[in-house]
Amino acid sequence: MKARIVFMGTPEFACPSLEALIENGYDVVGAFTQPDRPVGRGHKVRACPAKELAAHRGIEVFQFERVRRAEGVEALKNLRPDVMVTAAFGQILSREILEIPRCGTVNVHASLLPRHRGAAPINWAILQGDAVTGVTTMLTDAGLDTGAMLLRRETAIGPEETAGELTERLSLLGAQVLIETLEGYLAGKISPVPQDEALASYEPMLKKEMGEIDWRRPAREIACQVRGLNPWPCAYSGDLKILRARESSQAAEDGAKPGQVLLSSAKQGLHIQCGEGALEVTELQAPGGKKMAARAYLAGRQIPVGTIL
Repeated sequence: MKARIVFMGTPEFACPSLEALIENGYDVVGAFTQPDRPVGRGHKVRACPAKELAAHRGIEVFQFERVRRAEGVEALKNLRPDVMVTAAFGQILSREILEIPRCGTVNVHASLLPRHRGAAPINWAILQGDAVTGVTTMLTDAGLDTGAMLLRRETAIGPEETAGELTERLSLLGAQVLIETLEGYLAGKISPVPQDEALASYEPMLKKEMGEIDWRRPAREIACQVRGLNPWPCAYSGDLKILRARESSQAAEDGAKPGQVLLSSAKQGLHIQCGEGALEVTELQAPGGKKMAARAYLAGRQIPVGTIL
């Protein structure tokens, strides 16, 4: 029998890692997730993806507002894990909790540590214009993503790839790296490597107001903003959500102002002047409407040339 594992994860990103543990014969004795939350316009309470998967696979699920409190610590001790595995769990673990598993806690982090520590590493890699990102497995310590690294795997970021699309790819890569990590680490073939603090960067959590587009910025930066904030919180200009965009080859007109519509038709698409260069919006969403390709939207509604967004 392979190691007894307690899994901690919450969103869709965590599911491939949990599935990989099960499929590779690890004894997953419990799954800890964030409590169920209201979602969507109707604010209906629904189970998180990791809880749904664990329950479907017959794994006991534990949900605590703060796992570091006495009841959470007691539940963990009773499970007697050899290893804990975390993947986008969403809570900071106390030193008392980290001392419970005899072989430590392995975290699957969606960046090339020590770059992009924090809660939204995938989004920030795109927002900051990185061409390459990846997954790092590490031994969790009491700091914020500061533990010693075990394995790292790189992958290129597609030129028009959104945060949602990259999250899906990295979740699958993370599951692969997790299994490689556990096999090597538990066999004593992988040694932890301390992170270089001089190269570390910390990124804040995403906020809705980050989506407001400042058209005075260069087109390449706005394109990264649009991609990095899709699917949440989404970039927006006025009451329009800008879901996909890319740098435009359209030359600005003399005297064009940032935010001014340069081209707008079902045939030519929607091109907007920026502080440097122009942006082509390829997908958008009007208030109360559906997500639409910009050209399809313009076939039914007008955004006149010269409009300042």
